[in-house]
Amino acid sequence: MSPLVIAALVALLALVLVHVVTPYLRFLEGTPRSIWLSVAGGVSVAYVFVHFMPELAESRETVAKAAGELGLADRHVFLIALAGLLTFYGLHRLAQTSRSRREGEPVQGGRGSEGRAEASTSPRVFWIHMASFSVYNALVGYLLFHREVMTLRSLAFFATAMALHFVVTDYGLNEDDKEPYRRIGRWVLVAAVVAGWLLGLLTDVPEAAVAVLTAFLGGGVVLNVLKEEVPSERQSRFWAFAGGAAAYSALLLAL
Repeated sequence: MSPLVIAALVALLALVLVHVVTPYLRFLEGTPRSIWLSVAGGVSVAYVFVHFMPELAESRETVAKAAGELGLADRHVFLIALAGLLTFYGLHRLAQTSRSRREGEPVQGGRGSEGRAEASTSPRVFWIHMASFSVYNALVGYLLFHREVMTLRSLAFFATAMALHFVVTDYGLNEDDKEPYRRIGRWVLVAAVVAGWLLGLLTDVPEAAVAVLTAFLGGGVVLNVLKEEVPSERQSRFWAFAGGAAAYSALLLAL
């Protein structure tokens, strides 16, 4: 195997490990929000804005040409990023509504009051979550092989950012879906990221398609991090979030 394939396999194993162990990392639990979750969120958002977005800006002409017959402008790639953000915002609101109804309370912005047992989402919402995040995970697995810049260094930065991002999303899914996520959901997501990796290993797609996939993933990453950090009842660690973002941004710019 080539060094890039071996490195992508190591990255895949790291992402799989995150899904397996995150629901059992007790130091991430509690209020105020764990400093490590805030740092991880800052790193993944920094990667999107410092690395993803400049790449997307460079590839927008390619996407515009591929979509030319539809009459779409060169902002098409950023509209796809917005679509990714809106998709996962819709999923977040769906989970909030489902949990609130099962608790018999009005829909709120967070996950309930501290000290009270909280309901999980309904089975229907759980499977919608799993289907949507399976696509999300498959995109990450696929992009281990197909990014705008294909080097070992870019792979290391991408895999690190996505592994930390998976910690944040897994924690949120565990809070929303609870036992069904720990029993079934995390294994569904493991299968999805492995399937995406295998698809990336065996297939190749045009540059425009890579840009579209990257844009959608970038929008999803931003929303999935901010929905965990912003609500006031999380008592998030702003300085940890900002520090993680600043440190990873500096690293990306320096290397």
